[in-house]
Amino acid sequence: QVQVVESGGGLVQAGGSLRLSCAASGRTFSNYLMGWFRQAPGKEREFVAHINRSGGTTYYADSVKGRFTISRDNAKNTVYLQMNSLKPEDTAVYYCAASRMRYSDTYAYTATYDYWGQGTQVTVSS
Repeated sequence: QVQVVESGGGLVQAGGSLRLSCAASGRTFSNYLMGWFRQAPGKEREFVAHINRSGGTTYYADSVKGRFTISRDNAKNTVYLQMNSLKPEDTAVYYCAASRMRYSDTYAYTATYDYWGQGTQVTVSS
């Protein structure tokens, strides 16, 4: 079993930056694919970013390409989401998720992931 906890959310003005962190318990963190999703009020949870086990491969939603960067530090059991040039449309609860798969072509789908954090609120004001 793996538990993940997000942190780093907050209130920022449009154009600002935030870095989210996701701390995972367990000694097998490096075995998991990791992803970030977000959910705005009244909307379904949507894919934001994905990173493979080694950290060498990343994928992003079109809406955040060029602005967000996902990374991981397996020695610290932590994955990060650096968010720059934030827009009001980025306002949502951001969730960190872990998958037991070694490789997935469905990295953008919630069903791919087995463990989810509690979420951290990101609010971007205009």
